[in-house]
Amino acid sequence: MALNVFVLTGAGVSAESGLGAFRDEGGVWTQYDLSEVATPEGFARDPAKVRAFYDARRANLAGAAPNPAHFALARLQAGLAARGGRLFLCTQNVDDLHEKAGSTNVVHMHGELAVTRCHACEATRPDPGPLDAGAACAACGAGGMARPHVVWFGEVPLFMDEIFDALEDSDLFVAIGTSGSVYPAAGFVTEARRMRIRTCEINLAPSDNARAFDERLYGPAGEVVPAWVEGLLA
Repeated sequence: MALNVFVLTGAGVSAESGLGAFRDEGGVWTQYDLSEVATPEGFARDPAKVRAFYDARRANLAGAAPNPAHFALARLQAGLAARGGRLFLCTQNVDDLHEKAGSTNVVHMHGELAVTRCHACEATRPDPGPLDAGAACAACGAGGMARPHVVWFGEVPLFMDEIFDALEDSDLFVAIGTSGSVYPAAGFVTEARRMRIRTCEINLAPSDNARAFDERLYGPAGEVVPAWVEGLLA
């Protein structure tokens, strides 16, 4: 029987690649004022500061490589497709480690760090290097509007219609490495349960909404996710 699986990944899946969870003790969000580097208002006040912050994040990402959890999810995607099913891979992460591991059609609900967006017209283009403050947008000609293609606080996450359509069409919902505190993603498990879809949490430790899941598996993502994938495909 074909199986449709919806996997939501969060910062915990990339932590073993050197991209720490932002909300952990000592994480990025504990070291900066969010209103200054992760809001449209902060960008309007000091675009140079915001660009410098994300340039550093891009440099960090350039040195990161996928870990066994990323590769396992790519195997799961291929394995389900070979059996007539599908993996809908939705991530809260702005890194590209899923793609580097071989996953395709990854849905980045919070945007992509290695993509530049025009703040004026919202045109996007792949761009892993430093943000160019002086570049004119190729789509609208506006200058000084280059920003990372990242969803900031106060902005609406991307692809929400596609996400809820895919969730409704799934047999299993799995959250991997998520805090369970960031909405709307934290509410996906409630929606899944409302639609009587089985749910599973894979995490280093229980999330804020761990009790909402039918099954819970805990330990390092690089160990637990590959074992879970092998079991699902067995």
